[in-house]
Amino acid sequence: MRGAEPALTVISGEPFKRRRNWQAIITVVILLVVGFLVVLPMVFLVEESLNTGDPMAFPPQEYGIRNYLAIFEEDINVLWNTLIIAVMATVMAILIGFTLAWILSRTNVPGRAMLERLMELPYYMTPLVGALAWAVIAGPKSGFANQLWKGVGGGGDLVDVYTHFGIAWVMALFEGTVAFVMISASMKSMDPALEESARVMGASKLRTMLTVTLPLVMPGVLGATLFVFAEMLGSFAAALVIGIPGRIYVITTAIWDSTLAYPPDYGRASAMGLALFVVMFGMLTFYRRVIARGSFATITGKAFRPRPMDMGRLAWLFFAFCMLYILLAVVLPIGALLLTSLQRFATVILSQAQFTFANYQTALALGPVRTALVNSLMLGFGVASVGVLVMTILVWIIYRSQLTGRGSIEYLVMFPQAVPRLVFGLALLWAWINIPISIYGTLWLMALAYFTVMLPLGVRTLAGVVLQIDKSLEECARVCGAGWVYQMRTVTLPLLKPGILAAWLLIFMACVRELGASVFLMGPNSKVIAPSIVNAFATSGTELTAAMALIQTFTVIVALVILFRLTRGMTRELT
Repeated sequence: MRGAEPALTVISGEPFKRRRNWQAIITVVILLVVGFLVVLPMVFLVEESLNTGDPMAFPPQEYGIRNYLAIFEEDINVLWNTLIIAVMATVMAILIGFTLAWILSRTNVPGRAMLERLMELPYYMTPLVGALAWAVIAGPKSGFANQLWKGVGGGGDLVDVYTHFGIAWVMALFEGTVAFVMISASMKSMDPALEESARVMGASKLRTMLTVTLPLVMPGVLGATLFVFAEMLGSFAAALVIGIPGRIYVITTAIWDSTLAYPPDYGRASAMGLALFVVMFGMLTFYRRVIARGSFATITGKAFRPRPMDMGRLAWLFFAFCMLYILLAVVLPIGALLLTSLQRFATVILSQAQFTFANYQTALALGPVRTALVNSLMLGFGVASVGVLVMTILVWIIYRSQLTGRGSIEYLVMFPQAVPRLVFGLALLWAWINIPISIYGTLWLMALAYFTVMLPLGVRTLAGVVLQIDKSLEECARVCGAGWVYQMRTVTLPLLKPGILAAWLLIFMACVRELGASVFLMGPNSKVIAPSIVNAFATSGTELTAAMALIQTFTVIVALVILFRLTRGMTRELT
């Protein structure tokens, strides 16, 4: 036994302390940076929400809670509309995402690899493009579906997307793919032997899914629910394009009206945004209590190979379900936008159509549109590449470290998601205008803003995968003398690769399609594509807007195809 003492001394001596110091240094640096980026705008936001005096004065000259009281006195219908639509959209999105993730991760559905790539297409289109498309498809009177219905002798409108359900439908259709990516990352990391054991004991496929698969991927499902619900509460594109024509106002469109008024009512906008944080605080508390009560680790020291369940003839039914989703979320919207963009005046009655390429020529001739596309792609690639590494370490700090108060860090990270991005964009604007650093109106400020608002997306995506990794794997590395950096590089990060790649893809796409935080931060030299499309929608015809939306979608798809080709070996982890 005495002969072993020198080795133990080497492990627990000065070299080990130096390695442990690297963990402390990196942790402190990341927490300081993230805390600064989140807390500083929060301070300005809270201060402005208490402004009851001159709305143009900053700092406020008078303070009070009048703006908060007005939410329940004057804006109760807006609040009710927001909750109804958000709940409906979240339920639909999670059902779509979980079903698709289970089919493509746990069953032998034909063409799994092709279908999984197709499932990402709705996310490439963005909710703004989807909302424009479904307004063209299912708008009352002039919508393509209603035109066809009247053409065959039908009376009245067949469908009307300008309703509560219509807004929720569009939001769920294009956020369901987000839930799919987040949940499938957890399902791919689950040991199939657990499901096989249930099948051997006589459980049906449906019972196995409900009693084994669902409980084990519950962190991923709850994380996706938390994120998607927050997205629905703060959704702006669908509420703007579909809600306003239908006279259905939610918090984001009410905030938009407040900022466009003269003088702008920033206090009301800030108070409404902060009110949503209370809802998200409650949901995050529930999420943490659920995961604290159970063990969801399925990745242990025992090797396993993912094996899909043989579904027999049901596999073709699942294939049809996946294709139906692609039809509703991709084929119909793209077809409607394409038909609209090629006409002078949009109509589904081809005998009356006047086809032209003028809308594409106009869109491509606009210098700001080309610049906005390039800027959006640059921001997406840069923020995703740097941000996913920082977010991985953040997730490790929250769920693996022994840092005191690590639970409160998660609440801090979720704040940008709990507040509508329109409001958080305003807060960032006030914060960086009052800081003596001249980055306002530049892409650097846009990058910082995107990184801040994407923190919840990256953390929620990675959290479900981290919770599935047995702590004993990291503990074995430490017992063998590995330092924290070496352990992260050789054990933790390789096991997290599917989740990291899923998070990178989601962050890249979220940056390219970001609208809310961009509206107030975009300057003459930092234009991005989503606000440019909104401007075209407000000032130009539907035909030009459709052309711009398709150009954005096509450019993003081409960029992603190139990225997948360059990183083919790594992206295989996602399939």
